[in-house]
This record gives sequence, structure tokens and C-alpha cells, in this order.
Amino acid sequence: MALSQRDRRNGFMAGVSGFFYRHPWSKLLLLLLPAVLWLMGLYLGSIAGLLVNSFWSIEEFTGLIDRTFTLSTYRDLFEPYNRDIVLRTFFMAAVVTVACAFLAFPLAYYMARYATRRGRFVLYLAVLMPLWSSYLVRALAWRQIFARGGVLYWALGKLGLDGVLDTLVQAPVVGGSSLIASKISLFIVYMYLWLPFMILPIEAALERVPGSFLEASSDLGARPGLSFRRIVLPLAKPGLIAGSIFTFSLTLGDFILPTMFGSSEFYLGQQVFTQIGVVGNTPLAAAFTFVAMAIMIVYLTIAKRAGAFESL
Repeated sequence: MALSQRDRRNGFMAGVSGFFYRHPWSKLLLLLLPAVLWLMGLYLGSIAGLLVNSFWSIEEFTGLIDRTFTLSTYRDLFEPYNRDIVLRTFFMAAVVTVACAFLAFPLAYYMARYATRRGRFVLYLAVLMPLWSSYLVRALAWRQIFARGGVLYWALGKLGLDGVLDTLVQAPVVGGSSLIASKISLFIVYMYLWLPFMILPIEAALERVPGSFLEASSDLGARPGLSFRRIVLPLAKPGLIAGSIFTFSLTLGDFILPTMFGSSEFYLGQQVFTQIGVVGNTPLAAAFTFVAMAIMIVYLTIAKRAGAFESL
């Protein structure tokens, strides 16, 4: 009887060993499965909690959450004030992304095509060095630059151009009560903070562009501009898309910088933080969160259908 049990145990172990031998990937799956299940449980659980919260409402008089299913919270999103918050945030994220792409592409192209090994190292260091310091510290440094009596006002005052800033602050779209409390300052700080996240993916994509393609295009009589539009830009599209995902999503969900810069107008992340931390209206905060998620899902779907992820 004992021998029979030992034989069955040995047969079972041999079967398990044979399975792992025939399917090498199963070992990796077995090692990753607990962590994947844990992370997916936390992530999907939090998303499910947000989804359920977004269909609740808050009682006007008591301020308590009414756990009755309703669509009133989502109807509140179409109120002019809330709608303007979503549109304002979307526009800021789009403008920051486009500006970062225009600034990042020339530098990334130079790094990938023309820079020497030492020069590329120096440029990599210059791009990555700001990331070594805290996000909040860099934002506070920009407050000192934009403050009245700060470096920017002092430099323009020496050049006799201090009136330029006053004119800019008074502009109806980008201005505000002061330079710090203007949309232009928020835009500049966003662009500075997220620019490395656009440069690095574009540079990585441009490094994969074969030089022989450009040589063949030149031999066939194509001008540099045509070669850029027909060869370089399409092959750099995955890097542009990857960088834009970073810059757009980071701007879309940020709530710290709109508090430190910009006017009194709220942005999406700021509104979510206020509804949770100040007002206590978690259903409305959850609904705003799903708006941001929906925007990113639509963007990623469009990018995938355009084939932007095939070469990533």
C-alpha cells in the first residue's frame, strides 16, 4: 500500500515536471500569477468602487451620500460650470501636448541623427537631470521665476521690456490677475515638466529609422522636406504617440499645478480633489474621474486604430 502511494506521488511529480518541460512559459506564469492577481484585484476593485460611487448621489441638506442608483450625478456633469471644467482641461492638455511635440522633435532628431556619442550623453543628461529633483520643487522654482520682483521681471526690466509682461497678463484668454495667476504660466510650467517624457520616446523612435532609407530617398531625387514627410515622420509616429500619451494624461489628471499657478478657474484633477477632500461629494468626483478615463480610452483607441502601437 505504501509502495502504491509512493508510485502515485512519483507519477504525479513526473507529470508536473513533464508539463513544465513541455510548456516553459508556465513557470513564468506561475511566478507572476500571485502578483498579477493582487494588482488586478486592487486596480479593478478600485475602478469598480468608483463606478458604483458615480451612480450614487449626495443629499443637498444633510450632505450624506444616498446609495440609491441614479444618473443625476452624470447629468450634473453637463451643467455649464462642470462642462467648462472638462473642456478647459482637455484644451490645456491638447495645447501642452502639441507644444511639447514641436519643441521635442528637433532636439530628439539631432540626438538621434547628428549628435556624437559624447554629445548624446550630455544631451541625455540635460534631459534627465530635471527628473532627479522633486516635481513640487521644480514647480516652486517656477513660482520664484514668475513672481513680481523675480528673475523674469528683473531681466525684462533691465532690457526695458517689463511692459511686455503686463500686456501679456492683461490678455483675455491667457492672462490673469498676475503672471503667476495666468494660464500662460500654467502652460509654460506644464510644458517644462512634461517635455522629457516627449523627447525620450521620439528619440528612441528616430534611432530606429535606417539611414539607408534617407540615402535612397536622396539618390532618387527627393528633397529633404519630402524625405522628412514621407519617411522620417511616419516612422517617428510611434514615438510621438507614446510621448503624447504621457503629456496628455499627466496634464489631464494633475491637480497640484492649477492650484499653484493659473487663475481661479478649476481644472479636472483640481475639481476631483476638491469634491473629495473639501466638499465630500464622492459621487461627483467619481463621475469626473470616469470622464478623464473615457477621454484617455477614446484617445488610445484612435491611436491603436491608426497603427501607432505596432512599432512600439
